[in-house]
Formats: sequence, structure tokens, C-alpha cells
Amino acid sequence: MRAHLAITTLALLPVLALAGCGQAPGGSVSYEAVNDAAPGENGERYDGHPVSPVHQVAAEPVSTFAVDVDTGAYANVRRMLLGGRTVPAEAVRTEEMINYFRYDYPLPDDPSVPFSVTTDIATTPWNPGTRLLRIGLRGYDVARSQRPPANLVFMVDVSGSMQDADKLPLVKQALSTLADALRPDDSISIVTYAGFVETLVEGSHDPAEIKAALDGLAASGSTAGGPALERAYDTARAHFIPGGINRIVMATDGDFNVGLSDRESLEEMVRRNREDGVTLTTLGFGQGNYNDAMMEAVADLGNGNHAYIDSAMEARKVLDEELSSTLFTIARDVKVQVEFNPALVSQYRLIGYENRGLAEQDFADDRVDAGEIGAGHQVTALYEIVPAGEAGWLAPRRYAANRAPVVPAGDGEIATVRLRYKLPEETRSRLIEKPVASALLAEASMPRRDMAFAVAVAAFGQKLRGDRRLGDFGYADIARLAGSQNDYWRQEFVQLARLAGHDADPWLR
Repeated sequence: MRAHLAITTLALLPVLALAGCGQAPGGSVSYEAVNDAAPGENGERYDGHPVSPVHQVAAEPVSTFAVDVDTGAYANVRRMLLGGRTVPAEAVRTEEMINYFRYDYPLPDDPSVPFSVTTDIATTPWNPGTRLLRIGLRGYDVARSQRPPANLVFMVDVSGSMQDADKLPLVKQALSTLADALRPDDSISIVTYAGFVETLVEGSHDPAEIKAALDGLAASGSTAGGPALERAYDTARAHFIPGGINRIVMATDGDFNVGLSDRESLEEMVRRNREDGVTLTTLGFGQGNYNDAMMEAVADLGNGNHAYIDSAMEARKVLDEELSSTLFTIARDVKVQVEFNPALVSQYRLIGYENRGLAEQDFADDRVDAGEIGAGHQVTALYEIVPAGEAGWLAPRRYAANRAPVVPAGDGEIATVRLRYKLPEETRSRLIEKPVASALLAEASMPRRDMAFAVAVAAFGQKLRGDRRLGDFGYADIARLAGSQNDYWRQEFVQLARLAGHDADPWLR
């Protein structure tokens, strides 16, 4: 799913036999870091990254990253806050917090272009000297009746660690919800794994048979993750639908501890199946030993997406209301690149996406893997920028040769947003370019309505991460900025912001 997960990330696969994953700074995955990802106080594993740094436009005018449509971090953070737990900073991926919600982006105008690109600018609520540039993508929608038939393999962890009420019982409910949403031409298989691997259902079109098999699941034994994945891929290949959706849906707490240790064969297995069209979605469950690091990285490696299921409502949201976007990919290897105009912008930072960064040269390299977008998916990215002439975060340099050259303004653009993507059946990428008019900078005001909510969610994620550049902007400010909402999920966010700041902000008491 990500470019930096092409070769080095395949070293992650021994995670399926061991128990953790991670990513080295700078875009490549470190097997040592993955395997040594330190569990938190209660045994949960997260692969945290430092907050994105500030860049000087004169020295680094171009920012490049792979898109991310995962939402697991938000649901997991919600679970911790509602349970009265302190949220570890490394568990928060701000881009997943922002992309959990939908925004008012227009549908694509041209059917040949799979998504629209929206840009807007607002003043920054926590820093009057900076502005916020929002980039929004929206994929075209596909009705459930119009999507291709699906060949799905439910790969279900039934080991002893899954016996808690928020694990296997919720898995059974979640996958039953998915079974109810399937069509007669869909093919469903169920592979379970604990001390051994078992195929319970193979190539079924009968929801009743699928739900009966799920209902009979019980948790016990160790976790044979590697052999189970191999069996799941074999099953998916046996029922492969040309031109259809071929995907493994892995449901687990991520606590793999028994399995294959042949690293090369595991890498080849995932590479072969990914390139041949069998993708992988991971659904995380439970707490205490939850391995978020593994769940996110394996989904990325398998060109799929990662969600965390903390309730029956979340299961319905992910596996029923968002079923088409979960399953049907409309664009592959989606990359975003922003080139800033030094005449109008002096400094910038990308909020979130720390483990999605790409080298500038990777943008036009079609061999570099990146993110996938499903039908109806949205992607939002926020840059905090310093207009030329403002003080900014970085002090002026002492020596003249190290200072930014004086560039005359007047080309009417503060930046150019570039987007590369491949249609699912193509191997060569297509390019979209969208200039950001300087008038947007001049007209910027405090964020309102939809933009205000997106900024509030971004601030919430960064506050939980301990981002010092938010200054004194607190949870009470975040709740105020989010404003009154009609949508259930947005209303819940406002309550979470109040809950997170209850002890720190008297206004929230």
C-alpha cells in the first residue's frame, strides 16, 4: 500500500510468526524495530513516530506522501478514552483521525477521473502567524448492486487470547454483519487458526451457512498466524474471480506467536498474492495485548486497509455502511506531492502522515508502491504554512548564502498540488495537477463549518500526540472549534474532546 513498503517492508512478514512491527524513520521499514516494538504498560504494541518537522521552502520546496484511508487509530483512541485510559502518544495517527470522518468534497465530474481534488485555506486557530492548507480527495461512489462480485476469505483468530467479550464475540457479530450485506454472486470462505488451521466454509454463497459457522466459533490455544495466512491465500486463489474483488479479511487482536519463520517464503507469498490481485484487510479487536503496529503494517503490505472494531456500531459502519469503499478499489498507488512557491510561503509542516512520507523522486516512479483508494473513500491532508514575511517557527539564518533568495511575487499561486494514481487495471500512472491560487491566502479567515471540524480533529490528534506547536490551544478550544453537529459520529467526537480534556480544562466540566 505504501511506497516504502515495497521491498524493505516485506521484512515485516516474520511478524506473522513473531509479534510486532514498526517502521524506521525516513520511509523504510526496519525489521528490528518491527520485532522490538515495545509493548505499552498493558502489553499493547504501537509503532509511534515523531511529530512531522518544519521545513524551509527555500531548502525543501516539495513535500511528497502516500495517501492513507485507514481509520483504526481513531476507533482505538475512542476505546481508550471511553474506558478511562490515558492515550499513549504513539497510538495516535492524526491522518487516521481526520480521515475517519466525511467532508463536503464534490463528487468527480469526469467518470474517467476517479476522484475530485479540493483545496482551501484558513487561518490557524492556534497560531495567528500561520495558515492551514487543506487538500481533499473524494472517490466516485459505487452502489452495492453495481460493484463487482467479491471473493472473500474470513481469516479468524480463535486462539485463547481472543476469548474476551470485546474480541471473538464481537468478531462473530462483525462478520455476521458483513455476511448479511453480501450478494448471491459473492463467494465466502472461513479459515480459523489457533493451535492449528482449519477451513470451516469454502466458496459459500449462503449467508445462513456462513453465520452458522461463525456462531460456532470458540477461543482456545496458541496462534498459528503464518500457516493461517498461507491457507487463506490458497483458498482465495482457489475461488479467484477475474475482474472481481479478491480479498482476505483478517480478524484478530494481532497477537501472533506461532507460525512460519521462513522469511523469504513469507515475503514471496504476500508479494505474489498482492501483485496477482488478492488484497488484505485487517480488523483489530480487543485490548490488553492488542498489536496495532502489526495490524496496520500488514494491511498496508497487503494493499488493503486497517480498521479497529470497538463496538457493534463500528462494525456496522465499517462492514455495512462503508462496504463498497472497504472492498472495491478505484485507484492504486495514489501519491500526493505539493510544491510550495517560496515567494509566498516560507515554511511548512504536514500534519500527520509521518509513516507515509516518500522521497521526491518516488512520486513519478511507477515501481514505487503507495496507497489505495476505494469507492467513495475520502482523503484529507492539512499543511500548516507560514506566509512569506511572517516570523514562522525557524529563525532567520545568520549567513547570507544560507538565507532564502528574494523571489518576486506575482505568479498568482502559493503552491501546486500534484496527484499520481493508477487505475486498477493499469500499470502506468496518471497525473492530476491543481494550482492553489494566492487569492485563497489573501482571503483566509478563521475556519468555519466543514473546514472547522477537520481542523478540530487534526488539533485533537496532535494534542494527544503532545505537539508543542499547538501552544496553549486546549481540548476546550477543540470542542468549541468543532461546534454543534447533527451527525452522530461528529457529535461523538465533540464528546470525546470534552472527555479528553475534562481534567485539564474547567470549561469541559
